[in-house]
Amino acid sequence: MPLDPQAELVLGMVRKAGLPELWQLTPQQAREQYAMRVAKLATKEDIHRVHDRRIPGPGQDIPIRVYEPREARQGERFPILVWFHGGGFVIGDLDTHDHACRVLATQADCMVVAVDYRLAPEFKFPAAVDDCMAVVRWLALHAPELGGDPARMAVGGDSAGGNLAAVCAILARDGGYPKLAFQLLIYPCTAPEPETPSHRKFAEGHLLTRNTITWFYKQYVRSPKEFEDFRFGPLGADDLSNLPPALVLVAGYDPLRDEGVDYAKRLIDAGNRVTLVNYEGMIHGFLLMGAAMDAAKRALAESASALKAAFAVNSGNA
Repeated sequence: MPLDPQAELVLGMVRKAGLPELWQLTPQQAREQYAMRVAKLATKEDIHRVHDRRIPGPGQDIPIRVYEPREARQGERFPILVWFHGGGFVIGDLDTHDHACRVLATQADCMVVAVDYRLAPEFKFPAAVDDCMAVVRWLALHAPELGGDPARMAVGGDSAGGNLAAVCAILARDGGYPKLAFQLLIYPCTAPEPETPSHRKFAEGHLLTRNTITWFYKQYVRSPKEFEDFRFGPLGADDLSNLPPALVLVAGYDPLRDEGVDYAKRLIDAGNRVTLVNYEGMIHGFLLMGAAMDAAKRALAESASALKAAFAVNSGNA
């Protein structure tokens, strides 16, 4: 499929702006540029209630943002999506992914708990993993305090956030708790090294470049040895059996496309229930471009529908 005309228009806008690539900036400059770009392309979504709080973490308190889709009925507890934002483990925050969380909460009729995990290079691997898993485990014990149901909990994220969701699903299985209902993996980075055909084919010209990817990873890890750790590249995990059902969304013109497909296939081969969807004409990051791309709205709706179905199965209502 050719590049989607709306994606082509966005890429043209980016080229016309003439901004430096993220890898040419300091981490703080990259965060500011990314936030500015997201703000221009995101849409707004009303929601019943949003509130921020902090919970205990392994290195420091972890900020989270809680989204409630509506007023809860008496005695009702919402299913929970624990959301990890993308950004190469270096950029992104609660605000850059606020719109996506609002839509997912509203359309899936669930509580979304977004995690502001520690970023590299200030905090190296596995700080992000440790923070995300700490939130998952905290919610397993304390979700009722927020009005959430720990028996119906999913993990999800985009790009680096998809990586963190996949890793948390493995760690939850290995640790014996919590039992997760679902994993939502949106164009996740999963490979130990960026050496797939799509990394080479889309190395330049489609927003996320190979130089930026390698720059992200250099900020995140201390040494190449850490690439071998499944908490960095879950595609390298020895055992992917007995994991939660998954929806894996990939983009056709994304350097990360092939590793997302490969991860979905490995999950399937290990006996898991997986739906793999390729948004063939799309580029990396399109989920946050709802003001410019209709596919972003479709992907969020598809994700919300899959979450809602998974939560219904776990509640015995399907």
